[in-house]
Amino acid sequence: MTELDALVDEGPDVQLRSATLHPYDGAISAARTCYSPRVIAPEEVTPGQRQRIGPLTYEGGHHTVFQHATFEFALSGLSRQLVWSFLHAFPFYNTEQQSQRYVRLDRVSAHIPPALSGRAREIYTDSIRASWRTYAELSARLEPRVHQILGDLWRLKDRQNRAFGKNIAREAEKKAIETARYAIPIACHTAMVYTVSGLVLHRLQRMVRVGDAPQEAAEVVSRMVAEVERVDPDFFGAVGESALDDAEVLESHVASPGLGDPALLEAFDKSLDGGTSRLVDWSARGPEVVATAVRQVLGRADLDDADALALALDPARNPYRLERLNVSGHAPLMRTLAHVHYVFRKKLSHTADSQDQRHRTVPGSRPLLSRTVPGHVDVVVPELIGEDPVTRNLFLECCQAQWYAREQLLSLGVAPELALYVLPNAVALRFEESGTLLDLLHKWTMRSCLNAQREIWQASMEEIEQVRAVHPELMEHVGPPCFVRSGHARPRCTEGSHFCGVPVWRTFPEIRRPL
Repeated sequence: MTELDALVDEGPDVQLRSATLHPYDGAISAARTCYSPRVIAPEEVTPGQRQRIGPLTYEGGHHTVFQHATFEFALSGLSRQLVWSFLHAFPFYNTEQQSQRYVRLDRVSAHIPPALSGRAREIYTDSIRASWRTYAELSARLEPRVHQILGDLWRLKDRQNRAFGKNIAREAEKKAIETARYAIPIACHTAMVYTVSGLVLHRLQRMVRVGDAPQEAAEVVSRMVAEVERVDPDFFGAVGESALDDAEVLESHVASPGLGDPALLEAFDKSLDGGTSRLVDWSARGPEVVATAVRQVLGRADLDDADALALALDPARNPYRLERLNVSGHAPLMRTLAHVHYVFRKKLSHTADSQDQRHRTVPGSRPLLSRTVPGHVDVVVPELIGEDPVTRNLFLECCQAQWYAREQLLSLGVAPELALYVLPNAVALRFEESGTLLDLLHKWTMRSCLNAQREIWQASMEEIEQVRAVHPELMEHVGPPCFVRSGHARPRCTEGSHFCGVPVWRTFPEIRRPL
C-alpha cells in the first residue's frame, strides 16, 4: 500500500497554547472598573462578585468585558470546509494556516464524518483517495510546464549560477502543487494557530450548528471550550448559553438542503459578463465626500478637492501609504476613505476564497453550499490546467467523479452537508462582497501583486479597473507595493527574494502575468 492508498483521519486535535490569566475574574474586574475611580485588579474580585456581577453583566448584554480574555489554540486534523464555512466566516479572529500552495500533500489526510458507515463510507473514502491520486498526477504534469515558463522569465539558459537554477526548480514545484490543489477535496485536513477572544468563543459555542459543517464544528468547538475550562471553569460555567438547537437555526427553516438551482447560477454567471468580479454598487459622490471629510479633519477650508484627495492617497504627499504596517485605520487623514463604499458580485473557487475571505474587513455573504451546489460539475478551472487539453481532461474527469460520489452519497440518504466534503477545492462559489475604500485599498495593494493567488489577483485587477472607471480621482495611486513605492521608497518590491521577476511598476495596471 502506498501513501496515496492510505487515508488518515486521526480526528481533530485541539490544544490551548496560551491564555489570559484569570479570564473570568478579569472580566468581572473590568466590569467593576467602569464604576470605580481606579482600575480594579482580577485578584480583588470576591466570590460574591463572581456569582453576581458575571451573570448580571452577561444577561444585560454588556459583553465587551468578556472580550479582554484571549485564547490561542493549536488546531489540526480539521477540514478545509470547516475552516472556510465556520472558523473563518466572520471577522473577529486571528489565524495562521498551513498553506496548500507551499506544502505538498503527500499523505492522504482528510475528515471522515463519523456518521458514515458501510457502503457510504466506502464511496466516500474511495473518492478521497482517487482525488489525491489526481492531485499527484496533476503536480507531475504541471511542474515541467511551470519550470519552462519560469526559466523563460528569468532567462535561465543565460545564467551560470547553479543555485539560481535550484531556486527555479523549487519555485516550479510550488507553482505546480498550488495549481494541482484544485483537485483536492474540501475534506482535506489542515492545521493552524487560531486566536479568539473569550466573547467570540462564546459566540462560536452558541452558533455551532449554523452552517455547512455542524457536526465537525460541534466537535472542534466543544474541545476548545473544554481546554478553556481546564484553566478557568467559571468562564463558561458561570455565564454563557448552550448551542442553538437544530430547530432554532433560521436557515434550516427558510431553505432546505438540496441541489442548487441551475437557473439561479446561470443568471449570476451571466451578470458577471465573462468576468470574475463585477462592481454592482458604489458611493456615487465618493470623491467629493472624501475631499470634504479631509477638509473637516484638518480644519482647512482652503484645500480644493484635488489637494484634499492627494493628501489622503498620493504617496508623494502621504507617507503613511509607504509604511510596511497597515496604519491607515490609525491615521486621521486616511480614515476619510471609510466613507466610500463598493459592492462586488464575485465568483471564486473554494480554495481561492479561503484566502480572499481572510480580508476580514471586506466581508462577503458567502453561500450555503448545501443549498447552492448544483447536481452537475460546477468548478473554476485554473488557467494553467485549462491551457493543456490532456491536463484539463484529467482534472475535469476527477471533478466528474467527485460529483458522482456526492450523488451516490445523497442517494444513500447521507446528509447533504456531509456529502459536500468529497467535492474539490475548485467548486465554484458565488456571492456579494463589499468594503470601504479604506479597507479595499489594503486588499488591492496586497492582491494586485503578482505573488498573489491567480484568481484573487484577477478579481482584484478587475475591481481596480471598474472602480477607476467610476472614481478615477480615487484610484490614481492604487496598485501593488512596487507601484505605490516607485520613486518614493526603497526597495520598490517588498517581497525580497520572492520578487516576481516582472517590473510591474513601469506599466501598471497594464501588465501580463506569466503564471
